[in-house]
Amino acid sequence: MDCPHCHSTRTTPLKRITNLGYAVFCCKNCRRTFNGRTGTPFNFLEFPTDIVFQVLLCRLRYKLSYRDVAEFFLVRGFEFTHETVRDWEERFAPIFADELRAKRKGKVGKVWHVDETYIRVRGRWCYLYRAIDQDGNLVDVRLSETRDMAAAIAFFRQTQDIADVPPEQVFTDGLNSYPRAIKEELGAEVKHEVISCLGNPIEQSHRGIKQRYYPTLGFGTFESAKRFCQVYDEVHQFFRPRQRMAEFVSLADRREHFLRQVDALHEIFEAA
Repeated sequence: MDCPHCHSTRTTPLKRITNLGYAVFCCKNCRRTFNGRTGTPFNFLEFPTDIVFQVLLCRLRYKLSYRDVAEFFLVRGFEFTHETVRDWEERFAPIFADELRAKRKGKVGKVWHVDETYIRVRGRWCYLYRAIDQDGNLVDVRLSETRDMAAAIAFFRQTQDIADVPPEQVFTDGLNSYPRAIKEELGAEVKHEVISCLGNPIEQSHRGIKQRYYPTLGFGTFESAKRFCQVYDEVHQFFRPRQRMAEFVSLADRREHFLRQVDALHEIFEAA
């Protein structure tokens, strides 16, 4: 194992391990000792990486508050506070968001459904811009403090990091800022069509994030809300068993898909 301090390859394992069972090494170049976590985002954690991963999975996947997650793991014999869960989410949730977002790059459809929904942050409403493609797969999500032309332009500009090419058609609810934002950021050749809320499938897609943040009674800061909304949608898309809207997926296939994705997400987390 290379030294994380001087990057030397002249290292030797020592005949001892850390309290969590990680091997200890010594660098012959800089004479410093280190273990398998040194130089990684997991350095100085007092709990095994597997437990941290499971805590984050429970927090991001299920309708549990910080205190709910801490109580759940207390039954398993791991004692930490809800503030620890909050700290782990702040430190490691961006790892999930960045890696899963990178995996989706260039894999969105040619028809987008765009809409915005409300998210309460520190007692006031903010606006979550979301887009899905014709198959119901996530295109992008962006939280904004305003619902205006600048916010719409910023959202469509952000979608270009995911989509290699602009969509052929975009469906919206008729918000006045959308036509100009689509023309400026996606191109004048992109077709824009207004449909009612009842006919826009993204209205049903909003239910996931709306139901997920209710147990927390809103967010305390805009940055925490922005981080959670981004990583929630990325993880939700990663675990989505359907390839297209209204596709039937058997319970056995759902379970197999879930376990496969958990293993893949765990590998992403450990490789961080």
